[in-house]
Amino acid sequence: MSADAIHTYQIELLIQAEQVGALKFGQFTLKSGRGKILDTIANAYAATIVDALDAHVVPPFDVIFGPAYKGISLAACTTLVLSAKYDRSYGFAYDRKEAKAHGEGGKLVGASVQGKKVLILDDVMTAGTAVRLAIQSIQAEGGEVVGVVQLLDRQERGREGGSTVEEVEGIIRGKGRVLSVLKMRTVMTWLEENGKSDVLSRMQAYWDTYGWKA
Repeated sequence: MSADAIHTYQIELLIQAEQVGALKFGQFTLKSGRGKILDTIANAYAATIVDALDAHVVPPFDVIFGPAYKGISLAACTTLVLSAKYDRSYGFAYDRKEAKAHGEGGKLVGASVQGKKVLILDDVMTAGTAVRLAIQSIQAEGGEVVGVVQLLDRQERGREGGSTVEEVEGIIRGKGRVLSVLKMRTVMTWLEENGKSDVLSRMQAYWDTYGWKA
C-alpha cells in the first residue's frame, strides 16, 4: 500500500485519535475531541494551511469559516494557532443553523465576509452537504470561497457518483483547493505499518463499498 510520507503532525493526530477512541471506520468522532487532541487537531489544520499557502495551492485569504456546529470550534482554535504560532492573523466567522431575528441577527456570526476571500474548515465530508450550504451562505453575503480544508478526506463518492472533493472543487471553481489534513488511504497506511490489522480490515471494507476509485 503506497502513500506519500506521513508528517509528524499527522502521526501525532492519529495516535491521539486512536487513544481516545475517535478513529473508527475512517471517521473522527469529534465529540471525543477535547483537551489535548483538540489542540493537536488545530495545530494539524494550521500546518496544513501554512503548507498550502507557501506552496501557492490556495490563494491568500481573509477569513476562516467554520460551518455549524462541529466546524465552529475547529475554525476558532485553528485561527488562534495560526496567530500564536505562525503570526498569521485572520478573521473568524461561522454560521447558525437558522437565522436569528433579534440581537446580532442573520445567519453568519463573527467577521464580515462581504468582499472577503474565505477559507472553510470542516471535519469530514461525505456528500459535502455542510460545506455546500456554507458556500451558499458565504456567497449570499458577498464573500468568495477560495478553498476548503477538511480534517479527513474519506475519498468517497459524491452526490453525482464522482468524487465529493472534485464536486466541491467545481462549485468553488478551484481545482486542488479542497485540502485535507489526512486522507483515508493515509490512515490505512498508518494502520498497516503499525500492525493494526483488525481496524484496517474494517476500514478497507468500508472504503471498498463507499470509496471513490478514480
